[in-house]
Amino acid sequence: MENFEGKVSVIIPAYNEEAHIKKSIEETEKVFKEVGCDYEIIVVDDGSVDNTHQGALEASRSFNNVQIVKNNSNNGKGSALKNGFNYASGDLVAFLDADMDLHPQQIRTLFNYMESNNADVVIGSKRHPESELEYPWHRKLISNVYYGITKTLFSLPVKDTQTGIKLFKHKVLDDIFPRVLVKRYAFDLELLVNAHHRKYKISEAPIKLDFQRKFGRMKLKDIYHTALDTLAIFYRLYILRYYDREKKDGSSNIKSQNK
Repeated sequence: MENFEGKVSVIIPAYNEEAHIKKSIEETEKVFKEVGCDYEIIVVDDGSVDNTHQGALEASRSFNNVQIVKNNSNNGKGSALKNGFNYASGDLVAFLDADMDLHPQQIRTLFNYMESNNADVVIGSKRHPESELEYPWHRKLISNVYYGITKTLFSLPVKDTQTGIKLFKHKVLDDIFPRVLVKRYAFDLELLVNAHHRKYKISEAPIKLDFQRKFGRMKLKDIYHTALDTLAIFYRLYILRYYDREKKDGSSNIKSQNK
């Protein structure tokens, strides 16, 4: 990335991440200052009910290229990322979870894979043979089962859709975001299904995952809703042919709060 002449936008969705949001911003800033390319950081507080928003504002005051966006309500990670993209001006757009399970340093790895593979999209993958994982067994089981389902239904050229670090060329998101309807559970899947359907090249990169939460946030109801969303994507892709229609403009529920 040191020789990258364009601009990188990093979108960080955050919901009730007061314990991590300051460090997430500070570490992302540190990484890109070392890299030396043009960049911006867009934090989207997705209707948090803790001090995530205040923590993000406090951290952003030390920097001149951090923008804080606040959703009026909790609409889901997918919705937060779409809203954040409205503010992104970079040639490349990175998604990064706020919880520090994945250090922002790994965006550099994704960039290198994008360059070497001439890819339009690069996703961090827990299933890459070079990945290093500190990950609970039950999450591994869920991940393996979901991979089997998505491979059967969609024949995607990737083995992991859900990891929270991804890198896109801006033109890809500009094309496919208006077609993405899922706001929460299977958002990543719908995004990648659309990218693959529209012939963009997707590559996987290894990650180093340090799982911060002992049990995580996933509950049985989340698995249920993810399954419903996944079936809905299948229905839209193969039955309705919805993704082949002209793209539609979306609306957002955002308030920008700069320093």
